[in-house]
Amino acid sequence: MRQFMDPVTESLSELHERIGALRGGEVASYIPKLAQADPDDFGIALTSMAGHRYQAGKADAHFSIQSVSKPFVYALALTDLGPDEMLRRVGAEPSGEAFNAISLEPGTGRPANPMVNAGAIATTALVKAADPEERSARILDWLSAFAGRRLDHDEEVYASEAASGDRNRALAYLMRSAGSLDDDPYSVTDTYFRQCAVRVTAADLAVMAATLAKGGLNPCTGERVVTQDVAVRTLAIMATCGMYDGAGQWLLNVGLPAKSGVAGGLIAASPGRFGVALYSPPLDAEGNSVRGVAALTEMSERFALHLMHAPVHLTATVTDTVHAARSSRVRDPGQAAALDRDGRRIAVVGAQGDLEFTETEQLLNAVAHVVPADPGGVVLDLTAVTAVGAGPATMLAATLADLEHRGHQVAVAVQQPFLKDAVGHPGRWTDTRDDAVAWCEDRFLTERPAAS
Repeated sequence: MRQFMDPVTESLSELHERIGALRGGEVASYIPKLAQADPDDFGIALTSMAGHRYQAGKADAHFSIQSVSKPFVYALALTDLGPDEMLRRVGAEPSGEAFNAISLEPGTGRPANPMVNAGAIATTALVKAADPEERSARILDWLSAFAGRRLDHDEEVYASEAASGDRNRALAYLMRSAGSLDDDPYSVTDTYFRQCAVRVTAADLAVMAATLAKGGLNPCTGERVVTQDVAVRTLAIMATCGMYDGAGQWLLNVGLPAKSGVAGGLIAASPGRFGVALYSPPLDAEGNSVRGVAALTEMSERFALHLMHAPVHLTATVTDTVHAARSSRVRDPGQAAALDRDGRRIAVVGAQGDLEFTETEQLLNAVAHVVPADPGGVVLDLTAVTAVGAGPATMLAATLADLEHRGHQVAVAVQQPFLKDAVGHPGRWTDTRDDAVAWCEDRFLTERPAAS
């Protein structure tokens, strides 16, 4: 029998197919190795707070992390120095300028923020280490902890960056002359080039973003990578500065902490929900992935992810699960015997509260764990559900239709008319759980009537 449909993957696949048709933007060429990227490459990956991983397209394709490393190395320096000293050395204000602009505070030479190149170079230099080799090793270990697996460097990208990195070296020397960089500019930029050349996939970056979204706890490994305070400050910097001179419009339209890289990587964190990453090399004028921006903009609208849209979750979504339910309806002896002989199970999952992405994912995972292996009955008790978002409603409708396609009798118990209007009409809709279970029993009896 075909496996239970995963509605999150289905949604990502549909988005990937549609957004993948977008054209426009240019592959970064100022680093020669990056110019060799295939502009048609496109992958999407998502990691939930429960550690569930979903992906579509070329989510396992390797590319260099580039500037997507900046928030994570900032978190390392912040852990080493503490917030006050970190803020004294690197600012936290949006620059309103391009990623490689000279954004230094007059008089002090302090970089505007750690997301532009000047600030990122200064941040790399603040990572505690005895020498450049130890610093580079610490950064690689740190990024690996966020990813939940051992990462490595793309030596060809590193060599290409080192050969074409004069502007970044100039920024470092300028900060050194202004007194805001203590270490040797050449060795610091060399470490920064190695940091940017770390090889990742969109699947890796989704786990990294999810670790920040979960307050510093990696949802796949269970390892605490950073404290919640560090995760919060890192997400705040991403929200205000992560998308360079497009950061303000990004926060208005998408409303998620995000960070882009010139190799085509783009991450976003939905706190308490998931981390998402996309890979598509063509960039817009701000240096952000064209397809990545389009996909995340749509995801934010579809699943109501904007930070200013903050539902209050007071209770667990899934109230109960039943593997083999029977209704309270009185059956004559022949009917009761027929139901006993039938052997088909009726599984029930109950839910409550508002259904948004995280809640719907929890609900559908509960359904996947109780749905009968052979065609039987599946009942969703949504009588205590008070609201459902547009994206989650689509996920629910697709799941119900898939269950019917696989031969299950599907019934949904609801009290709110809006829910049926939002989800559509797959399955049988009743007012109570007991009526829904009884309807499944009636269908079984119709197909295999009691012996006379």
